[in-house]
Amino acid sequence: MKKSLVLAMAMALGVTASAYAANPFSDVPAGHWAYDSINKLAAAGIVDGYGDSTFGGDRLMTRYEMAQIVAKAMAKGANVDRLAAEFADELDSLGVRVAALEKKSDNVKITGEVRYHYADHSKNDAKYDTKLRSRIFINGQINDDWKYTGMLENNENLKDDAGVEKVVYQRAYVNGKLGGVAVQAGRYNLKLADGNVYDTRFDGVQFAYGKDIKLTAGYGKATPSTLVRFDSDETLYVDLTGKVGALELGAGYYDFKNLLGLDVDDSIFQVNANYAFTKDLKLGAMYLKGDADHSNLTKRNSDDDGFVVSLGYKGAKAAVPGSWGLAAKYYDQGAATYIDHTMNGRADEMFGFKGYGLTANYTFAKNIVGQVEYYDLKDKETDLKSKTLWSQVVFTF
Repeated sequence: MKKSLVLAMAMALGVTASAYAANPFSDVPAGHWAYDSINKLAAAGIVDGYGDSTFGGDRLMTRYEMAQIVAKAMAKGANVDRLAAEFADELDSLGVRVAALEKKSDNVKITGEVRYHYADHSKNDAKYDTKLRSRIFINGQINDDWKYTGMLENNENLKDDAGVEKVVYQRAYVNGKLGGVAVQAGRYNLKLADGNVYDTRFDGVQFAYGKDIKLTAGYGKATPSTLVRFDSDETLYVDLTGKVGALELGAGYYDFKNLLGLDVDDSIFQVNANYAFTKDLKLGAMYLKGDADHSNLTKRNSDDDGFVVSLGYKGAKAAVPGSWGLAAKYYDQGAATYIDHTMNGRADEMFGFKGYGLTANYTFAKNIVGQVEYYDLKDKETDLKSKTLWSQVVFTF
């Protein structure tokens, strides 16, 4: 094949009138009809002649030489699909196939998080606990609209060195779109009512529609974890959120069936409002009401409503060293208003509770964030009181 055939690639690279340095090939004079095209290819590093300052346009090339030129053109982003198909075997031997696989590997990304925490409890048999939690996230792009997320988790108890720690596949779900509806399905983390009702893994499917006014609905099973208070045979949840200027409004309905397999159902309703006084300062309030009848478990009726008031200022951002934040919450929640609470206090061990929590966080360096939390809680049905000082540092990568 004549080398002049490769000049078609110049068109793929968008050749126009020459604006490059003098042609480096002694056998291509300035008046040659292909001067501008060869000049463009040489400047782009696609053709480099035969090492003796000649282009050799009249000599025949081997398929291997042609494949080298095609590979260089592909690396420059030229649209040479037909040539790539013709010389696929030769490109394979040049390692272009490996490069293609590396590009494919961009569809899969691995990230991680390591968290060390120490907690001191005023009312707990263990008095304190300390753990190292490692998480590896696997994110795979299925196509333009769908992706997969998996998470491996290991918790190492640094106080009890019994050697029973194991790696568990804690998350496995897909996200995608069906028309204008966002879909999530599998085992994912579910946070209901800002964590005041539920915050742990969930097996099910979720649909969401809208932006400024957003409707989210899901169905599945509340799944036990190391922190779970109740599991449920089946769960239905619906959330509606909207925003008017600096005011955010929301409402939610969460129906849990047969908690702990003890024929106790709980339907929880909540309404909330959050107002941003400034970019950094936000005040929130939430009212909750449940209808669970725990009398068959405790021989008494429990408080079935509650409220949470929150105040937040700024917040540590992992990507911004020196960033920080403060937050405070006051809780008064009956036993019927929560299933698995998000806090690091001892709320899940109480039959309804009231008290407060304080949080401070700070980014020491990029992707290294420290946090301290303090909780002072009282059981609403007994005289049990609990104070917890929680500290942690999180490394993300």
